Amino acid sequence: MKPLPHVYEVSATAAPEGDVELQGERLPFLHSAPPAEFGGPGDRWSPETFLAAAVGDCFVLTFRGAARAAKLSWASLRVDVAGTVDRIDRVTRFTGFDVRAHLVVPAGTPVDQAEAVLHKAEQNCLISNSLRATVHLHADVGVEQASTQDAA
Repeated sequence: MKPLPHVYEVSATAAPEGDVELQGERLPFLHSAPPAEFGGPGDRWSPETFLAAAVGDCFVLTFRGAARAAKLSWASLRVDVAGTVDRIDRVTRFTGFDVRAHLVVPAGTPVDQAEAVLHKAEQNCLISNSLRATVHLHADVGVEQASTQDAA
């Protein structure tokens, strides 16, 4: 692991209509749109589904590390995440994430050890632990140059 702090940079580019294009260094482009619940098409990844996926993905990756450290053998792990958005004190936000982990271990594996490693993953997931992180906005507004046709 590289020394902390780590910085992850992405760009989100959009026009007045259509998908948002997401990119990061050495990463494939992704397209995003509002979910159906917010008037979008509902057939693309959205910030809401990305966040729920990040919780699940982080849980799995944290579990891998915890299982390796505990020398726990396992065959497969499926994590289903349901993120709930609601309005609290006039602010729309995620109010909770239900994480359902379905772990399969080899015969003879102590179930209590497997459950302990699942709980360790829950406690140590970077994304889950960061959900109340401060967001700092650095705003920059550019003005389009008037074309020669606009001036006429």
